[in-house]
Amino acid sequence: MAEHTGVSKSTVQRWFDLSGVQPHCQRHFKLSNDPFFIEKVRDIVGLYLNPPDHAVVLCVDEKTRIQALQRTQPMLPMGLGYVEGVTHDDVRHGTTTLFAALDIATGEVLTRCKRRHRHQEFLAFLRHIDASAPAHLDVHLVVDNDATHKHPKVRAWLARRERYHVHDTPSYASWINQVQRWFGLITQQAIRRGSFSNVKELVHKINAFVEHYNARTSPFAWVATADSILAKFERLCSVVSGTRH
Repeated sequence: MAEHTGVSKSTVQRWFDLSGVQPHCQRHFKLSNDPFFIEKVRDIVGLYLNPPDHAVVLCVDEKTRIQALQRTQPMLPMGLGYVEGVTHDDVRHGTTTLFAALDIATGEVLTRCKRRHRHQEFLAFLRHIDASAPAHLDVHLVVDNDATHKHPKVRAWLARRERYHVHDTPSYASWINQVQRWFGLITQQAIRRGSFSNVKELVHKINAFVEHYNARTSPFAWVATADSILAKFERLCSVVSGTRH
């Protein structure tokens, strides 16, 4: 850029800083190709902005294969003039799968850690939800298109219970499921910064984080309307279409 414009590199850097341009950074994205994208977006956003009466809305998903990583050396604490130090290598001690259901009204999270990620474990988690949700309320579940969620036994279990209503997210649109934001929080604040000598320690850390989180939680503030999301989606589609030509 400096060579092209004929100014110094420091001047170019100042221009970038003033305008907020970060040419060295990238954001990853993938546009949904779901034929019912519009209908699903309107359905789920409608749940968020205008939840039904006498019902609980739960955003449900799994964070799979969370690794119990043990750092080869102790972490160095952050200090004045330098950041937290973490070794680049680690020892792996197994994995766990975190099942979570986020109540959009209260922000509270129901969780269970399981060794495997199959329809059997998901059914067990649904039973945990069923035991926890007040019996007089309908239950609306926001879930993605994972094969575990669409297993015939899972669908049969839900079909036998009239109070359950399933809302599928569009393909490649997990961002619309609010529990994904919570997965980001627990990853940043508990999992990624930890060092675990076994899976039991990892699960204990997860459970401790959940207990602390639920004691001081508040719901996420969803402000995007379906129209604003669809308008942005249309703009991105036009940009992608233009680059192909």
